[in-house]
Order: sequence, then structure tokens, then C-alpha cells
Amino acid sequence: MKLSSILASILILVSTALVVKVLNWVWFRPKKLEKLLRKQGLNGNPYRLFLGDMQDLTNVLKTQQPKTLNLSDDLRPHILPYYQNIIDNFDCLKSGKHSFVWFGPSPRLNVADPELIKEILSKPRLFHKALPDPIGETIVGGLSYLEDEKWAKHRKIVNEAFHMEKLKVYSQSISSNIVLICNMIPAMFLSCSKMIEKWEALISRSGSSQEIDVWPFLEDLTGDVISRTAFGSSYEEGRRIFQLQKEQVKLLLHLLQFSFIPGWRYFPTKANRRLRAITKQIQSLLRGMINQREKAMERGEIIHSDLLSILMESNFKEIQEHGNKNVGLSIEDVIEECKLFYFAGSETTSTLLVWTMVLLSKHQDWQARAREEVLQVFGKKKPTFDGLQQLKTVRESQSITTLDIQVTMILQEVLRLYPSVPFIARAPTKTVTLGSKIIPVGVQLTLLIVLLHHDPEIWGDDVKEFKPERFSQGISSAAKAQYSFTPFSTGPRVCIGHNFAMIEAKMALAMILQHFSFELSSSYLHAPFPLTTLQPQYGAPLILRRL
Repeated sequence: MKLSSILASILILVSTALVVKVLNWVWFRPKKLEKLLRKQGLNGNPYRLFLGDMQDLTNVLKTQQPKTLNLSDDLRPHILPYYQNIIDNFDCLKSGKHSFVWFGPSPRLNVADPELIKEILSKPRLFHKALPDPIGETIVGGLSYLEDEKWAKHRKIVNEAFHMEKLKVYSQSISSNIVLICNMIPAMFLSCSKMIEKWEALISRSGSSQEIDVWPFLEDLTGDVISRTAFGSSYEEGRRIFQLQKEQVKLLLHLLQFSFIPGWRYFPTKANRRLRAITKQIQSLLRGMINQREKAMERGEIIHSDLLSILMESNFKEIQEHGNKNVGLSIEDVIEECKLFYFAGSETTSTLLVWTMVLLSKHQDWQARAREEVLQVFGKKKPTFDGLQQLKTVRESQSITTLDIQVTMILQEVLRLYPSVPFIARAPTKTVTLGSKIIPVGVQLTLLIVLLHHDPEIWGDDVKEFKPERFSQGISSAAKAQYSFTPFSTGPRVCIGHNFAMIEAKMALAMILQHFSFELSSSYLHAPFPLTTLQPQYGAPLILRRL
């Protein structure tokens, strides 16, 4: 047989195998999964070649995103419009327990049952992150994207940076040649003070009150806080990373509809080229800071105890204990964790603060009660770590008075109504039984946190109302079902920075309440929408009055 004939035969075989693989991916496998789901009483749109529901989902999002609503309206159809449409059309219980959505060729089962969500989140080895996840891969990285042994290794090392004791102000000798001076609370105070000064300057120009869109200020605040607490002396480089990540988010949201296509990020489009350039720039900035910090540690210099220093010291100790570099994190690993510091540390806290201010503007009685508690604990003095912790002390009487943990109850109720991350996606690593359903590999799961937090069967008929007192007896007593409140996820992979976020939010809110009263401006338009996190589409213009 001639060589050309042999090559032609090989080419035909390879081409045939490739065609079969593609057909299986875009048609045979999805249709098989669809048949299995429908036999179990699960419903959704018929599978459509390649795109599934993505085109419809994108169109609904574009239509719904600009809309506004009243503060008392049901948030579910606005925040998760396409999922709500599918549930309304196909789920007889209207609870997300019997419907699915096509994410390209992959069906995603809607999950809003607290017991099922608990089971999924408590078994991270069985339920991995659903792929593709372009935001997780490109922007967040680190712990939030890792699985199994690699996740466990990172978690052990990174956990040191977020231990509650590390958030206090103290000096401690960590090793024989390094003293870390923990200054996270003062850094938060400094960032909050700068924002307060800007607002006071704006008010001074017009008298005793001024309309201010607080949203960009709160974004800058949390970016400022994470820049100082994560990178300390490298604060300016940290600010640049924050700005670059915000640009990354905008690009990824534009590209999200193509994310299920294999290799989508390698297409030579203008957006993909810019995305790669930003990623390289962020990596270069972080690598430079890490190298500088390593050299300073080698010289035995006293280093401010920012998150990067604590992470690197924890990593160094882990390597020393085992005498093996492989048990520690590489520079690339540290870069990924630093990216996570930024994204999670700024996005989640800024959204918590903006919705808190909006709701306290609407509910002046709760604003007054929170201010009374803050003044009871701090007066007009600088908030301290111990004082911030006092804001969550349950009173002996267990009755709701003006001093009954107002700030904590308010923040919890805001997180219930406006969770920063409205849904979480997971995928089984093998065929599993979830409730009464068999879920094979290839079927993904969308954990609809917003639906869970707004379920009247769980929270009562007043579920749409802002009622912080529902948390007066603690989280476990606030709802009719356990594991119904998951703003920071739950289980082994609960958000490692949730203590940091709550302390920062309490610090900022306490200082705002010390200096200002605030109410909604007539120009305020209520339009919460998930752009990675749940953000106000038209800002948050409030009338601020100096106290």
C-alpha cells in the first residue's frame, strides 16, 4: 500500500472519530441526558442543538436588566429572570425542584431545597464546581476554583491569614527573624475615614445635606481596604490590580454567552486579546510584589502583617515542617490566592454595604436603632475590634430592644434579601442520588440561593419584607428549615473570608452611622442585578445629612 493511501486512511479515521466525538457532545449525549431527566419527572425546554437555552437566556437578561422595581416587589423574577421563567412554566410546585435549564449542551437542574443544598455543599469531593466557569478561572482563581487534595492544601495554608485573631491589633513574633505587626483594623479605619472625609467635604459645599451616589464610594472603599490589608506597603500596586479586575469583569460578562464553547478564550477576538493582556499585567504586578516580599523576608526585615505576608509566612512554615517544597504553594499558587483576596474581598462587602444603606434609608426606624447601638458601644470614638464583636452579643433577656444586636441582625437580613452571589453552580463527579432523583455525570446543578432566601414556605408570608428581628434568636431560629441561609455558602467550602467581610462591613456601617443620617433620594432607581455579584444598576443616590 502506498504511503499516500495509508496517510489518507489515517486522516479518514481521525476525522471520523472527531466527527463522532463532536456529534456525541452536541447531540447524542444531551438527548440521552434529557430522556433520563424527563423519565424522573423533571421538565425544561427541549434541547436545541449546540446553544440549548443560552440565546433565550441572554435575550431575557438583556430585556430584564434595565428594568426598575419597587423596594417591596418580589426580587426573584428580576434577579434570576430566566430561571424564574423556566420554573413558572415547567415546575408545578414553583419551587425549582422539578425543572432544568440548558447551558449549551449541558442540562442544569434547578435546586432550591435547603436539604439538597446542604447535601451538595457538604460533599465537595462529590460535587465539584460546574465547568465552564470563566470568572472563576480568569479572575477569582485560588481556593474558590480548586478541588480535592489541592484545595485542602491551599485551605490549610490560606486559613491562617483569615483567622479571627489575625484581624486584631497586636504584635507577635512569628519566627526567630520575622515580626509581623497586624494592622488590619487600623487599615480598615483609615480607608473608612477617607470616605467619610470625602462625604463631609461634599456636604460642606451645600450646607448640612447633599445628594451623593454612595455606590462608587463604597466600591472604592472596599477596594481601598483590600489593597491596604492584602498588600500593605505595596498599596498603590494593589489599587491598580483592583482597577484591572473591574475591567476583566466587564469583558467576561460580554463573553459569558460563549463560555460553553471549548477553547472560546483562545479565539483571536478583540475582547479575548484584551482579557489576556489584563491577565498578564495582573500576574506581573503580583509576581513583582511577591518577589519583593520574599527578599525582605530573607533579609529578616520587619514586615507589616498584611494578608500577603501572613500567607507567605504560613506557606514557609508548612514547607519547613515537612522539609518538602511540594507541600507548600508555588509563586503561581500565591498569585491565584491574591487574585481571590481582591475579587472576593472587595465585591462582596461593597454590595452588602450598599444594600444596607439603601434599606436603612427606606426603614428609618431601623437606622435609628442601629445608630443608638453604635453610639452605646463606641460613642463618637474610633470603632475597635472588641467593640465590633460586641455588636453581635445576644442580650440575656432575648427580647428585641434598641440594644439587641441591631447591626448584626440588619446585616443578616440584608444578606438574606440581597445575597452577593445569587446562585452557585456544581456538578457531580459520578452518578449520584440526590433526594429522589438520579443525577448522572453531565447533568449540572444550579443552587438558587435567591429563591431559597425568598421562599415564603421557609421564611413566612412576610418574606419580601425587611424584618431584621427575624434573626433576633440567631440564624438557626430565623427560618422554618435549617440551612436556609447561605450568603457565604456552607459546609467545608464556606467562604474563608466571611469573618473579614463582616468585620469590615460593621466598621464601615458604624462609622457612617456615627457621622451621617441618610434617606433615599427621589432620583433613586431600584434595579438590583447580578453582574458577578448583586449590584445596583443605576447606583445608589442618597440624601446624606451630617450629624
